[in-house]
Amino acid sequence: MDETKDDSNDASEFEQLGEEQQLGLLQEFWIFMREEKKWWLTPIIVVLLGVGLLVTLTSTGAAPFIYSLF
Repeated sequence: MDETKDDSNDASEFEQLGEEQQLGLLQEFWIFMREEKKWWLTPIIVVLLGVGLLVTLTSTGAAPFIYSLF
């Protein structure tokens, strides 16, 4: 009888987890960095975002202004 009770508790816990609101990518990443103390990832992410921004801007009308910086 205890096994049936445990199964029903597992099912209700599973249902509760399924009903929770999904977190966004940035929210999950922030929670990961805060809980796991992975602050060394911050400069890597900033540099990757900067390179991505440069790549995006060089394919737009801002390209002549970006090229003049280098």
